[in-house]
Amino acid sequence: MQRLIMIDQDKCTGCRACEMVCSVKHTGESNPARSRISVIKWESEGFYMPVLCQHCSEPACMTVCPKDAISRDEETGIVSVDYDACIRCRMCVAACPFGATGWDVVEEKPIKCDLCDGEPECCQICDAKALDYVDASTATMKKRRSAVLRFSELMRKFA
Repeated sequence: MQRLIMIDQDKCTGCRACEMVCSVKHTGESNPARSRISVIKWESEGFYMPVLCQHCSEPACMTVCPKDAISRDEETGIVSVDYDACIRCRMCVAACPFGATGWDVVEEKPIKCDLCDGEPECCQICDAKALDYVDASTATMKKRRSAVLRFSELMRKFA
């Protein structure tokens, strides 16, 4: 069963706790620059958006990798990096259309969300519930419902 992290940017408060817990889990230190999730902040607008790997069905990062060091598990949907095969060329970082693949300057390697092996720490620590680890079909249903609600609000403005 494929699961993914669903983001509700309307609930994100910009606290960045997700970045901290991610960096601690993966590196042992509290350093948002080494986190696999980044919160993009527009303070003047009061808008915050967590950005992380979407584990695409046809990952651009995997396509450009010259050493086939990036693969997608068809059962879980997780896109991961084989660091033994990785030559640190950064092509995956450049290719990600979401900007979700980062570069760890300490270990000099690409970093991306690995869903914490099925128990994402960022979802557990998010008090605002802006991040939720859900079944992929549930995420689709929730996104459709949200789109319909927004469309209906828009239509009421013109009625």
